[in-house]
Amino acid sequence: MPDKPKVAFYWCASCGGCEEAVVDLAEDILTVVGAVDIILWPVAMDFKKSDIEARPDKSIVASFINGAVRTSEQEEWVRLLRKKSLVVVSFGACANSGGIPALANQSSKEAILKYVYEDSPSTDNPGKVRPQVECQDEGRTLTLPAFHSMVRALDEVIEVDYYLPGCPPTPKLIMAAVQALLSGKLPPKGTVLSPDIALCEECKRKDSKPADLALTEFKRPHQVQIDPEKCLLAQGIVCMGPATRGGCEALCPGGNMACTGCFGPTSRVKDQGAKFISSVFSNIVPKEVKEIDAVLDGIPDPIGTFYRYGLSKCLLRRKLQ
Repeated sequence: MPDKPKVAFYWCASCGGCEEAVVDLAEDILTVVGAVDIILWPVAMDFKKSDIEARPDKSIVASFINGAVRTSEQEEWVRLLRKKSLVVVSFGACANSGGIPALANQSSKEAILKYVYEDSPSTDNPGKVRPQVECQDEGRTLTLPAFHSMVRALDEVIEVDYYLPGCPPTPKLIMAAVQALLSGKLPPKGTVLSPDIALCEECKRKDSKPADLALTEFKRPHQVQIDPEKCLLAQGIVCMGPATRGGCEALCPGGNMACTGCFGPTSRVKDQGAKFISSVFSNIVPKEVKEIDAVLDGIPDPIGTFYRYGLSKCLLRRKLQ
């Protein structure tokens, strides 16, 4: 009997939701496990880095890597998996565009370390001691991963073959991706494995979206009673649907919450946040500066709102130092 294809899962800077999404395959995970050998999945099983290093190059059919890259250890692992894998799938929003971890790119490395180890209200560290990459203890050398100056998306570190969007990707999309890999019927390299349409096309509220939004204020979801039948933007709720790729079947709007943009942009959009700002803000009714500012006050965190998942890929992102 021929050996089953080898598959790896790895987790970098992320919350772990993408790992949970694999488990959310429910009984379908038995189909996956029956068809492949999972040779790396640290969150679920015990594997050693030396085992992967000993494998022949390109012997892993596919590595699904989630999370952004922040530390030297994460960079070492993704470079190793790239070397050992035929196909690398960028798995989820953090791998694709930095995700929530990339919001840290608003601050310098020094500012982050200073706050965490010196200035935060819960820190008691009068000696201002910080973790070191290497130190000596009773004749032993102890090491920790280095903390890089910024968060990067996976394809800013290694070459990526396919992208699976979402925070996290839906079980339906994960299963479709696995089946495509196993069948050998792969789309062109660089393809995002999700429909190339705006999320609004999947939204059940789309018929209630007016041609002219005529926005006079922005409201946060906790401040209003949301009408479950009406377009969220028409209610003054910031919904990223017009600038976001479909494929999730509009799960958040279906649950009476606005889209936050986790599936990233369609192929026709270079900068998801800028696309939303340019298209939606042109519908603000007031034309005087003070009145416009009053409308925009309803969005207290513009970067966290428009670049919640994509700051690493923002056209204005800063360079790695």
